[in-house]
Parts: sequence; structure tokens; C-alpha cells
Amino acid sequence: MEAMIHGVILAFGLILPLGVQNVFVFTQGATQPKLLSAFPATITAAICDTFLILVAVFGLSVIVLQFEWLRLGLMSAGILFLMYMGYSIWRSSPSTSTVGKALPINKQIVFALSVSLLNPHAIIDIVGVIGTSALKYAGTDQILFTITCIAVSWVWFFALTLAGNSMKRLERSGNLMTIFNKCSALFIWGTAVYLLIGLVG
Repeated sequence: MEAMIHGVILAFGLILPLGVQNVFVFTQGATQPKLLSAFPATITAAICDTFLILVAVFGLSVIVLQFEWLRLGLMSAGILFLMYMGYSIWRSSPSTSTVGKALPINKQIVFALSVSLLNPHAIIDIVGVIGTSALKYAGTDQILFTITCIAVSWVWFFALTLAGNSMKRLERSGNLMTIFNKCSALFIWGTAVYLLIGLVG
């Protein structure tokens, strides 16, 4: 249960800020004539996140668990990174970069791949934060943590698509995105404190 709760809090904290990837998924939900027409972007983004999470958790774990000093170093770096990320997100303005038109399936997939796998912020978030956070767990707990992070990612992308499809227009004032960013910063700071307690405890 602890691993699952940690996974939910961390995954939501990292995914809430409406950056390029999230805004693109939301925009396709809002601009496509039918809900199903937006699913290629949704599913592609979710698959990319799943791939990065699996590589981060199990790839890092195999290497890092062999060296205690490396585990402690990465966890310490992860805590500092979370504190900085929370500060940056708290002060950030809502993203305004969007693709404001409905795209065909092939272009949806290509664009979703690019904003997911070629986005350094997404890679740092998943590999650097989720991967190092998973070092706290082993065996079944680590699997539950990983599954929870993946599930949150899938639920979030489909929720964004549904929200865009329901609204049929983008939220242009920026107020909603600002609230998301504030909540995300609080989640991330809470995770940093949680990891710090586990490190010194």
C-alpha cells in the first residue's frame, strides 16, 4: 500500500503540469470531431511513458542496487532535483505552445512520439525521479510502485482527452493550468520530504 500511494503521489506530481505533451493530448481531444479520433495521440503518449518508466525502474535498479554509495548518491540528487523542480513549477507560467488543429492519425502518432521521447524534461522526470524513487522498494513493492505510476499515466492521458472532448475549446485564461502547476509543486515537495525521511531514517 505504501508503494502504491507513493507511486500515485509522485506520478501525479510529475504529470500535472500542462507542458507540451499534455497540452497536445488535450488539444487533440478538443479539436478532433470525434472522441475516438483523438485516441492515437492519447495511446501513443501513454505507451511512451510506460516504456520510459519500465526502463527507468528496472534498468536503474539492476545497476544501482549493486552499489550502495551510488544508490545514496542518486537518491540525494533526486531529492535536490525534486526541490528545485517544485520551485520552478510553482513560479512557472502556463504553457502556451499547442498544436491548435485536429491532426490525422499518422501525424498524431509522430508528434506524440516526438514530445514524449525527444522531450528532455519528460526523460529527466521519469528516469531521474521515478527511477530513483523506485530504489526505495524491492520485489513486489517495486512492481506495485511501477504499475501504479504506469496506471496513473494512462488514466491521466485519457482524462485529458475526455476533458478536451467535453469542453471543445481550450482554456485560454491560464487559470486552470496555473492551479495544476501549484498543486504539482506541492505534490513534488511532499515527495522530496518523504524521500528525505526514508534516506535519513
